[in-house]
Amino acid sequence: MFEGTIISINIAPEAEAPMQSISEVRAVPGQGLEGDRYFADKGTFSKPQPDRELTLIEAEAIEALRSEFQVDFGLSASRRNIVTRGVPLNHLVDKEFWIGDVKARGLRLCEPCSHLQRLSHPKVLPGLVHRGGLRAQILTEGMIRVGEIVRESNTYS
Repeated sequence: MFEGTIISINIAPEAEAPMQSISEVRAVPGQGLEGDRYFADKGTFSKPQPDRELTLIEAEAIEALRSEFQVDFGLSASRRNIVTRGVPLNHLVDKEFWIGDVKARGLRLCEPCSHLQRLSHPKVLPGLVHRGGLRAQILTEGMIRVGEIVRESNTYS
């Protein structure tokens, strides 16, 4: 079992728009994060799918990218919605977990792609392979806030 923390929340109102850091957001099952491009069906990959509802990345992965590749890469540059610290995201595929009071299910890894590379930095492909984050489905509605705890659920898929 683990217990980590949310250190950043990021949304973009439209496809390819810069990510905006916010302190809290409402999560809605079947829709995503209120105010985000995928919630409004305005994302690059807009077709509604559970794995577009929520994306997470470890701050540790971003810090490793910065260090290993000597790049200036901010927390929102990964274009993931939630940045965590102390959460082993790769281990949450096919598992349910809590983000504050919101329950989610990890669906698959969120590997870096050429689209992310084009919008952020050329070194994200080699720098974030197998540590690019997690795609998750929102299971219960609620608010997610910076500073809240992320923890594994006792229920598994």
